[in-house]
Amino acid sequence: MCDVGKRIKATIIGAGPGGLAAAMLLAAKGHEVTVLEKQTYLGGRTSALRLGEYIFDRGPTFLMMLPVLEELFELAGRRLQDYVELKRVDPLYTLKFGELEFSPGGSPHETARQIEELFPGNGERYLRFMHRERDKLARVLPLLKRPFTSVGGYLSADMLRALPRLDAADTVHKRLLRYFTDERLRWAFSFQSKYLGMSPWECPGTFTILSFMEHEYGLHHPIGGLNRISEAMADVAREHGADIRMGSGVRRIIVEHGRTCGVELDSGKRLEADDVVINADFGHAATHLFEPGTLKSYTPAKMKKKKLSLSTFMLYLGINAELPLPHHKILFAADYRSNVDDMTERMVLSEEPSLYIHNPSKLDPTLAPSGKSALYLLLPVPNNRSGINWKEQAQAMRTVMLERLAAECGLAGIAAVEALIEVEEMYTPDDWEQQSYVYEGATFNLAHSLDQMMYLRPRNKFQEVDHCYLVGGGTHPGSGLPTIIQSAIISAQLLEDSYREASRRRGLLGRWRRGAPNVFGAFHASGESSSSAAPNVFGASAKSHTSGKPTASTASGAFCTSGESSISAAPNVSGTSAAFHASGATQEGSPS
Repeated sequence: MCDVGKRIKATIIGAGPGGLAAAMLLAAKGHEVTVLEKQTYLGGRTSALRLGEYIFDRGPTFLMMLPVLEELFELAGRRLQDYVELKRVDPLYTLKFGELEFSPGGSPHETARQIEELFPGNGERYLRFMHRERDKLARVLPLLKRPFTSVGGYLSADMLRALPRLDAADTVHKRLLRYFTDERLRWAFSFQSKYLGMSPWECPGTFTILSFMEHEYGLHHPIGGLNRISEAMADVAREHGADIRMGSGVRRIIVEHGRTCGVELDSGKRLEADDVVINADFGHAATHLFEPGTLKSYTPAKMKKKKLSLSTFMLYLGINAELPLPHHKILFAADYRSNVDDMTERMVLSEEPSLYIHNPSKLDPTLAPSGKSALYLLLPVPNNRSGINWKEQAQAMRTVMLERLAAECGLAGIAAVEALIEVEEMYTPDDWEQQSYVYEGATFNLAHSLDQMMYLRPRNKFQEVDHCYLVGGGTHPGSGLPTIIQSAIISAQLLEDSYREASRRRGLLGRWRRGAPNVFGAFHASGESSSSAAPNVFGASAKSHTSGKPTASTASGAFCTSGESSISAAPNVSGTSAAFHASGATQEGSPS
């Protein structure tokens, strides 16, 4: 039996945003939280890369769905704006198709006017798209704010309400055929599938909500870069008493009798824990952090059969000049469909790839010295299942990127660009796998195909091992910073719910032993209980998200070596805000 009043002892593997968000929430509730991060820097893929006087975001470069992050800080009893200065990015980005440039921004009606000028006949079609996607998002959000712990989740009221608008049987591109008559405009509203590491011609039609959310809610840039979000989350977690240990890699998760009871560090030291929260890249954790034979559904052999996302080839350049580039710009390949198929189907490098250029110095003077630019160039490329030899191909891809950059900036070839480069770092899929511990270099984690979503994705309360929880892009709701934060909210709540349920069972057992009537219904000593367990605190309808702002609770719980405890009722973690999606790469911390 547990001594009421003691705290849950939780160990979190990885200091990416998912792990830091879980640390914030659990520490704010008074629990004993230890975060273990192998790297010497915070944030995983949402971290800072410092080269001389220049600062770069390692992965994601913009913040989507700001209310999700604001809600997280509210749940931890803090205010986001007290930690991070945010600027709205307007226009959202510039999309270049040959000689035509499209820069959506401002209000939907302003964007509709621009669309009508550039793509005649499509302005009203855009407004119809926005209207329908607004309704879809309202139906889909409740599904992204709660766990899918059983097949029965597909028969829930919120699922049945969303079903007519999910569009899951279509692809993103097929859905857009219903709205836009110009193929370039379809690309403008489908390239966001790459946030999930997928092709618009394969990605489930549900995810047309990604471009809608960009246009509806806008994009934000934290001064100092997206890495400042990770730093702020760590600050809050520490304020609540969390212990974040850098340079502390985990060698393995200790599992005894089917449940986690701690971790073993690279140093050989063991740390005991009631619960383990995994924020490491899921594929890496499944194939490296468990003893052989521990997992059944996610063995190394079975992981090889899972569908994975794309990877990225990166150049970080400190440029001794201010270049005529917007904050975000995407140069589309002339044959975008072929470029995407090269990455996802043929698993080869395109002769003419699409290129993303990030020029944050235009908006943020803290990232480079005055008169200079911290440029970030990204090519989506196949993951390491492709067998591409990056030692042989890297320089050729660098040349392609710099030639296109030179042309875009009106410079006289690659030599003119190289003359301006003061610092440079290249990052290939091999580097993602070997230095950042990303399984097969798939930077957007498991693909978001229908057979790898919701209940069919690795679950927040990991189904393979007791007292083990997942956060990050590899679990529900999926890849991207807002959804990763939502995964932490879900998993932290599930962790607390499990202890509250254990306490309830012990109370029932005590009454039964004393001969008191069982007012809650049937109870079995085997551990099964009636369905009167803890309520669904995530909310099943849009209405439940408008009841007012959540408040963070600081109630302490109870802990003992058996892993069971009693804690006070948990807060409504659904909060008041929408909670979906994704900017850039997934952001797990580094495990081992």
